[in-house]
Amino acid sequence: MQPTAGLSETGPHKRTLRQQTLRAMLVLVLLLELAFAGVALLFVLKPMAQRSADDLAGLMVLSAQTWAELPPQTRPAFQQELHNRYRLSLLPDMQPPADNGMTHGLYIGFVEQSLQQRTGHAVYFRRQTDAQGHIWLWTSIPAGGRDIGVGFDTSRIQTQPIRALLIGLALTLPLSFLLALWWARRISRPLVSMEQAAAGLARGDTPQRLSQSGPREIANLAAHFNQMAERIDALLQARTTLLVGVSHDLRSPLARIRVALELQRMAPTPERLDQIERDVLAMDRLIGEVLALARGLRAQAAEDLVLKPWLQERLQMHDEWATSRGATLGVQCPDDLHAWVDAAALQRVVDNFLTNAVHYAAGPITLQAGPGSSPGRVRIAVLDRGPGIPADQLDAVFAPFTRLDSARTPGQGSGLGLAIARQLAQQHGWAVGLQQRDGGGLIAWVEAPVSPIHSV
Repeated sequence: MQPTAGLSETGPHKRTLRQQTLRAMLVLVLLLELAFAGVALLFVLKPMAQRSADDLAGLMVLSAQTWAELPPQTRPAFQQELHNRYRLSLLPDMQPPADNGMTHGLYIGFVEQSLQQRTGHAVYFRRQTDAQGHIWLWTSIPAGGRDIGVGFDTSRIQTQPIRALLIGLALTLPLSFLLALWWARRISRPLVSMEQAAAGLARGDTPQRLSQSGPREIANLAAHFNQMAERIDALLQARTTLLVGVSHDLRSPLARIRVALELQRMAPTPERLDQIERDVLAMDRLIGEVLALARGLRAQAAEDLVLKPWLQERLQMHDEWATSRGATLGVQCPDDLHAWVDAAALQRVVDNFLTNAVHYAAGPITLQAGPGSSPGRVRIAVLDRGPGIPADQLDAVFAPFTRLDSARTPGQGSGLGLAIARQLAQQHGWAVGLQQRDGGGLIAWVEAPVSPIHSV
């Protein structure tokens, strides 16, 4: 079988949602960290380094100038104080270092720039290692008519902004990766479950239910999928019930027709032909109801319906038949009650309720309309005094081909009337139900929206 156009685009070359989310989050985190590092370097670390470098350059110039102005006998003590407290050393009559191409970090570059501004000429450093292995940087500063060498121990420079930024990036990137991986899994897990469930549904498996947890959109999507799965389950069960019910209900009239035909060959009578015709009509009616239930009924546009004259019309349509079965029909409805419904669909629902009531209940049958169970709803009910239905089976009788022969007269109808009524109600967003009536009997009702033009 050739793959469909929609499925042909999926394959191993396509990244999964988890991979795409992980990649996008890593790129985003990396860009954010680089942007943060750039802002911190430009507006925080660089000014701090420049200020610190300027302070060091000022201390170096001041030290050289102070040494030149001190009496010769006090200079050794001053040099010792500089070395111990500030890690600075002085070397009188030192030649200015030439530019030997030695490169430094940003901080030393800032020191060179500050010294150049203070001395008025280019300043270069010379590197030297002392006996303890410390690295010193030396330069010459003019003071008191002499060139005085000033050096500082590079270990006195505690701040390393570039290294700090690199270490920060090295530490935060793995954490960012773990966080992005966790978040990608959190986002993709319910969708992966949904994809697997949908794939199983496409293969014809029984649809599984999904967990309705997580973010609101994911939970709502899972809830809609579960509703779809429930409806598919119901459709599969209804299909099986239809096949079983049709095969069962057609078998009896076919058997009677076969017997009648054999007898008709031996001794033809008009009564047998009439019986065959009745069985054929019953079979045709059953097939028509099954087809209507199987394909559903297309909803028509809703309209404003004045209920009292409409209910009286329904009563007149059933009155003659009801009288022949010993039932009396009546209508209870306010004159100004309006509904916003598909009149043809509502007619089928109410006619099914009336047909069941006339079939199974002699005596008074009332067609009643009034406010519904909630604002903006109107309820239409058929009330009878028949044998009723056990409370634990009030919902079961809405299934196709369900008959309660112990409570209702056996052999009446196809068992599809209430199933069609429920299907019509579901298609139009109405509510239908059955309930036991005080004093005996049954109430079959449907609730629909009240007309927006009129209020209940």
